[in-house]
Formats: sequence, structure tokens, C-alpha cells
Amino acid sequence: MPTLLLLRHGRTTANSAGLLAGRAPGVRLDDHGESQAAALPDRLSGVPLALAVHSPLERCAQTLAPLRAARPELPVHADDRVTECDYGAWTNRALKELAHEPLMATVRSQPSAVVFPGGEALRDVHARVVAAARGWDATVAADHGPDAVWLMCTHGDNIKAIVADALGLHLDLFQRIAPHPASLTAIRYGSPPLLLRFGDTGDLAEFVPHTEESTRDAAEATEAPVGGGA
Repeated sequence: MPTLLLLRHGRTTANSAGLLAGRAPGVRLDDHGESQAAALPDRLSGVPLALAVHSPLERCAQTLAPLRAARPELPVHADDRVTECDYGAWTNRALKELAHEPLMATVRSQPSAVVFPGGEALRDVHARVVAAARGWDATVAADHGPDAVWLMCTHGDNIKAIVADALGLHLDLFQRIAPHPASLTAIRYGSPPLLLRFGDTGDLAEFVPHTEESTRDAAEATEAPVGGGA
């Protein structure tokens, strides 16, 4: 079976500001996110890609832009099914503020029961993104063969849902999964599906105490497990 490389978009202005971006307009990569995007062609150097699929939101298109410039022959497809969750009234609100919303307890413990006010149910997000990942994988297998590799650039909660599905985890357990911005996760849909790699950024600096990187990541952490974290 083909290999799916799941790429979370680079860090955004909303990530660094501690906001739940959702589908709010004008959310772009911050300086660090632009550096992450610029590094993508080298990170994938030597890896043949059959095609790339991405969320239509600007931050995902922007993350892929350097790769597309380096590989102008790469077929690239925007797919609405892998867009960000519609967080409704929670969109663009501070994560630290949302951590105190009564609904957040359900977000943490029973995501399958969550419907965001004026927005989308997490179970519907799970259904559409998993269908997209498995559908594109079948297309790649039919068109490019079982050894093909393809890329999907999407959002944190979407990656959590796809990984949970591949591991056979109930949606209520997907909050245990935390993909970083610009991280790569590899899945192969065999029998059973295999999680080959998770959340690879090639950078372990965040785990070294008292460094700029660990301080940056700690400052962005919140108790609100929505949007994939920053």
C-alpha cells in the first residue's frame, strides 16, 4: 500500500498568539512557521511524491508553497474535506479563555459528543477527514502503485483523527495525540494500518530545559486541547 505523509501546517500567527484559529480569515504563518515551510523541500529531499493534497485554508497552502516551487511538476489538490474544524462561536477566541468553558470538559473527555456552538461536531470532522485520507490513498494506489508516497497538509485536530483511526482508537481517545506544527506523520493503510512515524520535526530542542525553544513552547501551551495546540 502507498505511504501517506501527514503534514501539519507551520506555526501561525494564531498559534503564537494563543488563539483558536478555526476558519477565521487572515491567519497566516508567523516568522517561525515561514522558516518551517522553507525547510520542507530539504526535509523531503529524495522522497518521491505522487501528489499532494491540502486544506484550502491559507496556512496550509502557504506551508506547501516552497515545496511547490521546488517541485513544479508535483500535482497538488485542495480538498474541502480536510479543512479545519468549524469551531463556530469559539473561532478566534483565546485558548486560555476557552479552557474555562463548561464544554471544554467534554472536549477533553468525550470528543465524540462535542458539537461546537454554531459550528461542527467533532465526530463529523473525524468522518470527513478519515474518508478523505483513505479515499486519496486508494486513488494513489490505483494510479501510482503500492510503493507510492503522497502528502497531505492539514490541521492538528484532523491529523489526530486520522492517526486515531489508523490505530483503531475511539475518537474519545484522540486528545492523547499531539502533532506539532510542521511535523510529519507517516501511515500505511495495510491490514492492519501501520503508524510508521509520528510528529517528526527533526528537532528535539523543545525537550531541553531552559532553552529558547522550550520556553517558547511552554508559553504557548494551554489546557485547551482543541486545534492541535501550538
